[in-house]
Amino acid sequence: MKIFTNILLFIAVALIIVNIFLLDFDKPFEGNSVIALIGIVASFCAVLILMIFKMSKKIEDKLKN
Repeated sequence: MKIFTNILLFIAVALIIVNIFLLDFDKPFEGNSVIALIGIVASFCAVLILMIFKMSKKIEDKLKN
């Protein structure tokens, strides 16, 4: 499970980086820049959820032992 969450975390960070390159900083709320902004926000949410999941698994492991 740790490997799977690490892979998902890597993919989410990669998507953030790709969407930053697609973002047009002159017109951030027009055209494809809106899609890039949505992708950045969604990827940040995925990173946060995965980090919360990893922390909860660590707590669960400590409670079992």
